[in-house]
Amino acid sequence: MTVDWLAEARAMADTLAKWREMFHSDPEMGNEEYRTREKIEAILDELGVPHRRYLDTAVVGQLDGARPGPLIALRADMDALPLQEVTGAPFASRNPGVMHACGHDCHMAALLGAAALLKARRGELSGAALFVFQPDEEGSGGAERLVKAGALDGARAVFGCHVSPDLPEGRLGVRDGKFYAASDVFDLTVTGVSCHGAEREKGKDALAAACDMVRDLIALPDRLGGERSVVTVGALHAGTARNIVPGAAELQGIVRTLGPEARAAMRGLVRDTVARQAERHGVTADLRMRASYPGVVNDDRMTALVREAARETLGDAAVCEIERPTMTTEDFGYYMDVCPGAYWHVGAGCDRPLHAPDFLPSAGAVVTAAAVHAAVAAKAMEALA
Repeated sequence: MTVDWLAEARAMADTLAKWREMFHSDPEMGNEEYRTREKIEAILDELGVPHRRYLDTAVVGQLDGARPGPLIALRADMDALPLQEVTGAPFASRNPGVMHACGHDCHMAALLGAAALLKARRGELSGAALFVFQPDEEGSGGAERLVKAGALDGARAVFGCHVSPDLPEGRLGVRDGKFYAASDVFDLTVTGVSCHGAEREKGKDALAAACDMVRDLIALPDRLGGERSVVTVGALHAGTARNIVPGAAELQGIVRTLGPEARAAMRGLVRDTVARQAERHGVTADLRMRASYPGVVNDDRMTALVREAARETLGDAAVCEIERPTMTTEDFGYYMDVCPGAYWHVGAGCDRPLHAPDFLPSAGAVVTAAAVHAAVAAKAMEALA
């Protein structure tokens, strides 16, 4: 089918802006998106798109085309961040200490826009589209729970996007293969022997051991053979007084790697590093590592489909290749564990960084994302038929 999705999205720009501002002004934290859920459901009802609830706050709409065909999933995240907004926008957050500082307000409005665009072309569609509104991306990973709840059952492909301050308004970025890092979180308890600070030889300094562990842990990416990775120790707690050698220390950290091979290798390096320093200092170390987000590794065929749809929609010059993967994490990878997919970036039209209290994407970013969402869904239905 040949449709000027961008022109049709621009024709509903005022509506898209209204939806985005509505979400932005009333942000909610992960797993607390009850008002957000109700707003989404009301708009889907207005559009005539059937929907159902998952978990406590997730909403999944489904639009069936006029003819049978493959089921294509599109996803938007719903949750906000614990930040006090300082944008000064007339539609700034009304909720103290909570803000859409990662563009999820734009993601929701764009996905609703795609639903409206595809609904208007329902008679030309051979297949169906799932509109997945997911809670808790910033927290413990709502994507994994939605997959386990069966929200994507039957989907042949899944697509999603994120606003990016690295791209100007109207531009779109794609990347083959490894895109977002996988993450593993760890908690470490170091136990030594407390003693008088004047007689250090009578104790086992847990804090000194912990400091050496931190130094070696954050240097581990240099040992991973050139593959990008990051180890961050974000918390270290030890000691009660200046003249007492601490007998215990606790650390919390996160490891970010690209791809399953690097992930497995880094886990081993973390364990070996902790064990080596524990033996050197004569302390014990209880290391607890837990797999977090799986990372995003784009499927080649689905990425090519997004690239083609974006060029047809925006023009060749508006579509760029993202050269380097990002070390941030994103739970979209859980969807890609059950069906092939691709994740892409859309220009935010705002040069402030993600998660900053003054991050405010432009209204045009929502228009671009809505148009490309619709174009990708329609093209995927044709390609996978």
